[in-house]
Formats: sequence, C-alpha cells, structure tokens
Amino acid sequence: MNISLKGKKALVGGSSKGIGEAIAKQLAASGASVTLMARSAGRMQELIMEMDSSQGQQHQFLPVDFTDFEAYKVKISAFFETNTVDILVNNTQGPEGGGALEKKVDDYQNAFDLLFKSVVFTTELALKHMQEQQWGRIINIASISVKEPLNYLALSNTIRAAVVTWAKSLAYDVAKDGITVNSTLTGYFDTDRIAQLNSKKAEKLGVSQNEVRSNMEEQVPVKRIGDPKEYGYLVAFLASEQAAFISGTNIPIDGGLLKSL
Repeated sequence: MNISLKGKKALVGGSSKGIGEAIAKQLAASGASVTLMARSAGRMQELIMEMDSSQGQQHQFLPVDFTDFEAYKVKISAFFETNTVDILVNNTQGPEGGGALEKKVDDYQNAFDLLFKSVVFTTELALKHMQEQQWGRIINIASISVKEPLNYLALSNTIRAAVVTWAKSLAYDVAKDGITVNSTLTGYFDTDRIAQLNSKKAEKLGVSQNEVRSNMEEQVPVKRIGDPKEYGYLVAFLASEQAAFISGTNIPIDGGLLKSL
C-alpha cells in the first residue's frame, strides 16, 4: 500500500519535538505540505530544513503558546485568514501531572483551555475549507488514560476524555462532508514528556529514573516503549485516502498496554 498525501496541506500542533515532530516528518515524507505549530520558533525552523520536500512541498511554521488561550485564538485566527488545511492534527503539550487531591478548580480550567478549547476552536476554523471541498482529516492526539485513568494524571484523564467524546459527536455531524474525525490513544513513548513524568515519579518513590523506566517497559506486553516514528505511521495512514471509512474511532497505540476492550 502506497500512502500519498501529495497536494495535501497539514497543520500539526506540538510539532517541535516528540510525537508531534514525528507526525510532521511522516506526513511530509508522504507528500504533504506541513505547517508546524509549537512554541519554539528556532527548533521549528531547524525541522523544516530536515523535512522531506522532494515532492514540491512547501513547509512553514507558526509559533504559538497553547497555555495562553486568548493569545492563541488571535494567532490561529490570523493563520486561517490566509491559509487552509486538509489535515488537522490536534496536539498540545500535556498539563502538569498530579493526583485528583492535588488539583484545584483553577487547574482544571487551565487544562480545559489547553486541551479542549484550543482543539475545538482550531477545528472550527479548519472545518470551513474541509466542508467546502468535501474532504478532510481531523486527528486528535489523546491518551490511553481516557479508557484506563492514570492516578498521577488527573487533569489529562479528565479533559482528554472530553476531547474524545466531542470528537465522536463531531464525526457523526461531518461524515456526510467526506471528513473523518479520529482520536489516537497514546501509550508510553520515548519522549521528553515521559522523561519528565518519570523523573517526578522517581523522586516521589525514592528510586532511580532507570528503575521507573524499566518498570514501565515491563508493563507493556511488547516489553518496550514506543518510538515516536511508529506514531507517525499511524497518523499518516489515518490522514490518507485509504482510511476514508475509518471515523469516530479511538485507536490505542500502546504496545498492547490497555487491558480493557
């Protein structure tokens, strides 16, 4: 199967590193012109030089801060005044870790702005063009914690669950327009985010980070954590014509970690 995204334009959030970077690179390798979107303008400029442009792609980047929703609204609205996208990958950095008893109402509001409002607002802007052309792909990067909550990620558990249920509703409404909406449920991947969480967990438990990582790997049936490149392969498929009959789904990418159906 040859996945070709030639002629498609993609917008990828959180794409200066980790999973977002891997997704952006794979979409570019499949022929799409990619707009990177994250905080680090310098890093995104470097990435554009690394990304495949052999099929005439025109890559660009948009510096944004997802933690400041009002400022984000201004920047993303200005972007869509002069740009359209065919493929939208909704992805932001995760909120601070911590259990339910550690978090206050304001923490949940901030997480809601970061994980939910930014996704809905961006999608609303992207949908106009997708509906006009009767084709589009919306892919939300979520977490396995929406199915099996992780007690040290109370904010993420709560708000990402809202994202995937919203996405299910949206998928029904836009299916007639040739637009698919899917969410990927992230397991353990080799990213800075995992390293930061493991560092805090190690400090809390009084053990080494290597021990925390080894225990994490042991939990996964394939006995390793994921390579972000593997994430890019899944998203490129969901963005392709071959995935036109897949919509309204939550797809775990976790090495078999989830125990629930």
